[in-house]
Amino acid sequence: MKDKIIIAVDAMGGENSPDKNIHGLSLFLQNNKKLKNCFFKLYGDEKKIKEKIKKYKISSSNITIHNSLSTVSDEETPLTAIKNSKDSSMWNSVNSQIEDDADITLSAGNTGVLFVISRMLLKTIEGVNKPALAGLWPNKKGVSVVLDLGANIECDEKNLVDFSEMGSALFKSLFNDQKPKVALLNIGSEEIKGTELIKKAYSRLKDISKYGDFEFNGYVEGNKIFEGSSDVIIADGFTGNIALKTAEGTSKFLTDSLKEALQENLLSKFSLLFSYFSLKRFKNKLDPRKYNGAIFLGLKGPVVKSHGSTDAFGFYHSIDLCYRIIKGDLMSKIKNNFSHIDGKK
Repeated sequence: MKDKIIIAVDAMGGENSPDKNIHGLSLFLQNNKKLKNCFFKLYGDEKKIKEKIKKYKISSSNITIHNSLSTVSDEETPLTAIKNSKDSSMWNSVNSQIEDDADITLSAGNTGVLFVISRMLLKTIEGVNKPALAGLWPNKKGVSVVLDLGANIECDEKNLVDFSEMGSALFKSLFNDQKPKVALLNIGSEEIKGTELIKKAYSRLKDISKYGDFEFNGYVEGNKIFEGSSDVIIADGFTGNIALKTAEGTSKFLTDSLKEALQENLLSKFSLLFSYFSLKRFKNKLDPRKYNGAIFLGLKGPVVKSHGSTDAFGFYHSIDLCYRIIKGDLMSKIKNNFSHIDGKK
């Protein structure tokens, strides 16, 4: 573990910024009062940031503010952003990994622009031609790492293998070096099912798994993702994004339907008294804010994308994710995993 962890935060990214960003930081600091080795570089409007720091009574001993008056709007396109976003809070927070010793960058700003800026400034890891977007999904046994969630519409066999190595490294960095079980998302669990691309990736992953980076768990169907039998789920960005949006929509449908049913009449409202704690646990398990933060994998430095519409509680969890990623030494684990692909230790 590093003696000193530095997190660069785009304080102006996302809705209701910088209030929710600084409030989220205050929640992290309140819940980690004994933490002495974590420092923050905040990029954005210095005057507004200082006002929020004062509002939430945050000690400035482990915080430095870097004034960046320009911001990246949600309407900005990746193409125009390259020309317009230099010296923005997003640009500077990513660039801090190159010029200012930051270990990781966090932003709730425009996803497409953040991805382009990150790839341009940080560059890709040698041998990786397509970085992936990874997320954390709850399951019956804990949490799964799922990638790619939309960064790459088309992938080849090598890309899926790369995603497996990077995803397993992420899982190990977050969960105390547990050996992850990796599975390919497919239309069936039988080895003969799937496209030629999936079958080739299956064969390659089965061979590579002998080096011990992960245990290859074969195929997993969409309806089995949340069983928790696999720790890392691999898909191309097109399939992964559909799975993500389907899961989000299903979760919202279930919670909305349950809420509606429990408020239907006096009897159903009365039943809440007897099921309050069970419902609270149910809501807590599915709370998307607890899993807030998608990780760009395949770059020479880690970047976390918080959901733009999340609140302070969600942003707090994305800060906590950043801390755990660096504490778990993600980049070294990725490097170690890739050293095994060609059978080389």
